[in-house]
Amino acid sequence: MSHQIIQDLHNRYTVKKYDETKTVSAEDMDVVLEALRLSPSSINSQPWRFLVIESDEAKQRLHDSYEENFQFNQPHAKEASHTILFAYDPKFTKEKFVERVDVEVSSGHLPEAMRDSFMGAYAFADSNTDETGFNGHWTQSQVYLAMGNVMHAVARLGIDSTPMEGIDSAKLGEIFKEELDGHICVTALALGYHKDGDDWNHGLPKARLAREVVMRVL
Repeated sequence: MSHQIIQDLHNRYTVKKYDETKTVSAEDMDVVLEALRLSPSSINSQPWRFLVIESDEAKQRLHDSYEENFQFNQPHAKEASHTILFAYDPKFTKEKFVERVDVEVSSGHLPEAMRDSFMGAYAFADSNTDETGFNGHWTQSQVYLAMGNVMHAVARLGIDSTPMEGIDSAKLGEIFKEELDGHICVTALALGYHKDGDDWNHGLPKARLAREVVMRVL
């Protein structure tokens, strides 16, 4: 199949070794971050916080978070051009949803007359909230929608990436406590360009199950 979307997905792969001399341009990063901002979420909840690791100081802090766990991903902290930390809000309240609804109205997406009825959509969050106010299982799922969206965006731009659940969430919560502001980092995406000759995963064919194994067209 020759469609550009399919070609993007064939080109996309998980980088194992980055070329630390290559940096994603500011122009491309602007597109990446706008694509990330435009990611979908249930009821447009946007229950997330994204930390973009770009400076040497931030890269060192990220590097330090691997002191005890997942050292196999530690080199990416400094060698990748950028790393995006994806964090979810463990207690997405109705008050926070009001802020999103206000944007729905001010953007022109939602007529003012429909504001009160749209507030009823919070029932989706409420049904996933326990007696302590925790709804992190639901909000965490939204974070993965954002990651999938931005992974395709960077592939379209010819930027390499590495999705990582191999991160120390608790340690990151300590090191980036102020920036996370109560959000919990669950995954990360390293961005940059692979190092020719040193990335064993580069250029290999895709290994996916056949359509008839994973799909049913009804």
